[in-house]
Amino acid sequence: MSTGTVAAGPAEPPATGLGGHLGAVALPPRAERGERAEAATERLRVAGVEAVAVTWVDNAGITRVKAVPLGGLVHAAQWGVGTAPCFDVFLADDTITTSRIIGGPTGDLRLYPALDRIVPLAAQPGWAWAPGERYTQTGDPHPGCQRLFARRMEAAAAARGLSLKAGIEVEWVVARAGAPQEGLRYPTDGPAYGMHRLTDLSDYLGDVLRALGEQGLTVLQIHPEYSPGQFEVSVAPEGPVGAADASVLVRHTVRAVSARHGLRVSFAPVVEPGAVGNGGHLHLSLWRDGRNLGRGGAGPHGLTVEAEGFLAGVLGALPELLVLGSSSPAGYLRLVPSRWAGAYQCWGLENREAALRLITGSSGERATAANAEVKCFDATANPYLAVGAVLATGLAGLDQRLALPPEFTGDPAGAAPGTVPRLPASPAEAIAAYEKSAVLREALGEPLYEAVLAVRRAESEQYAAATPEQLAAATRWRY
Repeated sequence: MSTGTVAAGPAEPPATGLGGHLGAVALPPRAERGERAEAATERLRVAGVEAVAVTWVDNAGITRVKAVPLGGLVHAAQWGVGTAPCFDVFLADDTITTSRIIGGPTGDLRLYPALDRIVPLAAQPGWAWAPGERYTQTGDPHPGCQRLFARRMEAAAAARGLSLKAGIEVEWVVARAGAPQEGLRYPTDGPAYGMHRLTDLSDYLGDVLRALGEQGLTVLQIHPEYSPGQFEVSVAPEGPVGAADASVLVRHTVRAVSARHGLRVSFAPVVEPGAVGNGGHLHLSLWRDGRNLGRGGAGPHGLTVEAEGFLAGVLGALPELLVLGSSSPAGYLRLVPSRWAGAYQCWGLENREAALRLITGSSGERATAANAEVKCFDATANPYLAVGAVLATGLAGLDQRLALPPEFTGDPAGAAPGTVPRLPASPAEAIAAYEKSAVLREALGEPLYEAVLAVRRAESEQYAAATPEQLAAATRWRY
């Protein structure tokens, strides 16, 4: 474990461009927060809630938590809960590195529950959940807060008259709980996508559906996936920050329901080396004045100029975006060709091998259903960093009026060498691309940009000599 000192961060960025819009993340007045918390407390008390878990996701993609009894919610909303700044440089195995700006044992932040998102947890009677946001002790936005970063990027889109709808697919592998030496024991031997698998675990999956529904999430589909014991659930799209919140809540709910069924769950990108892993695909659509900009334009497959520029910005930035969308070194065991993981930097209509898949939807619903899918992301990502960074690079592409390169059809693994670029095949390659990204540096701001870089470098070094088996074992139950 290494430690450093907490240095003063740079001056706050201006309220324009990708780094600004700080007014969107200012704390509401304390009296207003108290009144809202009192109303929330009464609702939660009626629902039988006794305590509230307030979570944030660190730069290694691990969800951390501070909890307060229900009677302490008003105080937490008014004054926050203490959290150390060094959580920004925690690694997935709980060791701590340091960065140029953030690190060391000194200093304190205040974690505030997002009162508009508090929900009783259906699979944990007596508990409620709320995402948290971190501010300084003087009430200023903490420049390392990932959820505030996503909110700033959402505000940057709104300043251009744009809104986004987003959703993050959640894939997981479920195994029977037991001692580590017992190995992985799957509760079903059903085939990929097979009804056999759903039948074997219908009670379990039914409880997952009920819990998600009781928590206000609309499930679009749930089904068996490719690998042994693997399933996927998709929920209705929300705004970018809401989609990231939903991703955290879905995973927490799946884990809680699994525990009640005597099962253990892994969202890690690779559970068994060589097998198809768990993705965390990000779907998004761009809107202006109630119109889906993915349809009705003169660009490829009906894209408008704005939507094409946005997607071109995302596609061009995918190498550096992997640092935020596939956070763990284990993610590169998943990101291999011909497994629908999106290992190549190309785009295509309904092409599941392309890193950026364009989806128009069925005839008759395309005006609402058209969206794009970023396939190279996984669940080790901090979802707030992932959606915020995609927004930042997309808006940069839109501002520059970029155009998409030619579309690729078929499996790029079969293309002539050099025809289609591979995405980074190692953490070092992705880190090198990230270090060159002026867009991400500006959007994230120096403290957050540097903290992410420190964590990625430390984990890359930590697992540099690990075999695939060792890497999968080290990360299997961390996510």
